[in-house]
Amino acid sequence: MHESLEKVGEGKIEKSKHIYDLEERTFQFAKRARIVVKSLPKSIANIEDSKQLVRSSGSVGPNYIEANESLGKKDFLMRLKISLKECKESGFWLKLINETNHLENQQEIDFLLNETIEFKKIFSTIIIKSS
Repeated sequence: MHESLEKVGEGKIEKSKHIYDLEERTFQFAKRARIVVKSLPKSIANIEDSKQLVRSSGSVGPNYIEANESLGKKDFLMRLKISLKECKESGFWLKLINETNHLENQQEIDFLLNETIEFKKIFSTIIIKSS
């Protein structure tokens, strides 16, 4: 893949393997978080942390979708703020899992942690510009 923007089926644009369709991108984030969870060693801590990560990562996208289907500006902002909150929570669980395990798929954790940072920037910008 080239560093420039490229059209990728159904109007999606990619750059450096980042999808610029937030619905699809948040879906991929939740999917990849689940794949990481499946690879973790079974321990009481990992089971509990994994449950939390699965819930929070899986909530970012649906709340973003609901924001786009909102009934008004107030509802739109509330749903985006929930997406932002769930994104921050996902980052917390990813960091905790990362720092309490010796993971073989470190690049995947790094990618997911970077996604939480990028999502936070995107959602915060939308919230600020929409307020």
